[in-house]
Amino acid sequence: MNKMLHKTDVILIGAGVMSATLGTLLKELAPEWEIKVFEKLPKAGEESSNEWNNAGTGHAALCELNYTPEKSDGSIDVTKAIKINEQFHVSRQFWSYLVNAGLIPRAEDFIRPIPHMSIVQGEENVQFLKKRFDALVNHPLFQGMEFTEDRERLKEWIPLMMEGRESAEPIAATKIDSGTDVNFGALTRLLFEHLQKQNVEVHYKHSVENMKRNADGSWELKVKNLESGEVEYHMAKFVFIGAGGGSLPLLQKTGIPESKNIGGFPVSGLFMVCNNPEVVEKHHAKVYGKAKVGAPPMSVPHLDTRYIDNKKSLLFGPFAGFSPKFLKNGSNLDLIRSVNVNNVLTMLAAGVKEMALTKYLIQQVLLSNEKRLEELREFIPTAKLEDWDIVVAGQRVQVIKDTETGGKGTLQFGTEVICSADGSIAALLGASPGASTAVHVMLEVIERCFGDKMHDWVPKIREMIPSYGESLVDNPNLLKEIERTTAQTLGLHSRELAYS
Repeated sequence: MNKMLHKTDVILIGAGVMSATLGTLLKELAPEWEIKVFEKLPKAGEESSNEWNNAGTGHAALCELNYTPEKSDGSIDVTKAIKINEQFHVSRQFWSYLVNAGLIPRAEDFIRPIPHMSIVQGEENVQFLKKRFDALVNHPLFQGMEFTEDRERLKEWIPLMMEGRESAEPIAATKIDSGTDVNFGALTRLLFEHLQKQNVEVHYKHSVENMKRNADGSWELKVKNLESGEVEYHMAKFVFIGAGGGSLPLLQKTGIPESKNIGGFPVSGLFMVCNNPEVVEKHHAKVYGKAKVGAPPMSVPHLDTRYIDNKKSLLFGPFAGFSPKFLKNGSNLDLIRSVNVNNVLTMLAAGVKEMALTKYLIQQVLLSNEKRLEELREFIPTAKLEDWDIVVAGQRVQVIKDTETGGKGTLQFGTEVICSADGSIAALLGASPGASTAVHVMLEVIERCFGDKMHDWVPKIREMIPSYGESLVDNPNLLKEIERTTAQTLGLHSRELAYS
């Protein structure tokens, strides 16, 4: 029996923020291309991109202490912080373009200004924070940051966190008003609404079961309609796997050499959500602390003001945990099924290396609500258990691979793009900073997979992202102009920058 093949130019697997971003970029660069999207769930943005499944911080390294590690000589390495901040500026420029062009409606539906703060306690940590502040404050990307050890000043900044704080232990914080709260779930849904108006076919409740490469380099996908049970076959010249935790199993099915020796380590999480409006109103900032020893970077404790469904919320967490699922809506067999002859040694090596992490995750799983309240009280001394509910956050799958510096089975904490040599297929793996840097990451996919078209596309890319191909660090005047225009369009705080 001959199977019917549905042909198209581009297939995107997963209806999250990454596919939404890539699809939107490609539709601007090549409007004539046909694009299809396949998503297992009934709606867009229901897994990692969902607003209840991530911190929505708009990661710009303004408050995340794990992006500025202390080196052995005591100095602070700000390399990663600068890189992530620049990448977030790329996202802001693209979102600003979309709003200006009327391709998505009001910016306040997905992004709002919110101060970003870091807070530490103890003499050693205060010294670290002061060194971090000194290393960043005069940098063009971080000007406007403030530092204080003054408790009266802290009461102005974070009254809820200072109320009832009896300890005489040294305490310090940094604050910068140009931070953002981003509702990535709302942004994802807005982008997919736009794409559907551009005749992009979005197929919900469709699961990609398998894929194989054809002789001409195109890809054939076996897709199951989860409502009817029917199996369909779709063919495309280019496939992007943006299925969050589900990307690794799909990448393994491609059989491309680049998929070998890669594993995944799932980490689950919980947030505490405040149900008392009076408490919610007393706090207005995203406040990040320091991760505990052995904790993964994604488990840095933070007290976040969030805007979800146009309502102000207050979340604390995340509390890490372990689940063998690769997706919140996944299977308990996901981890076992991901281990194969190509990555078993890599996975075993990681298991030996990451005993401290495993122990930490087990401890987190066993935490009682009273123990979680103790951790919350390090941030809000007067917190009451009845004011807080528990929400299960999204699953994150950290990449495990062999590296030159880390050796076999090294756990990665960033976002990784895996492409085939011919650029016909690409997959996104990993977690934070993830969604915040989606535009930068998807531009990397376009550069690596459509190199032959870049000469023609660069002018349009620069129209959407004026800093494309430029360093904002080396061009402070461009940075100043971009900050001014994106802040105006997106309704964010504009900084008065004293450039030298």
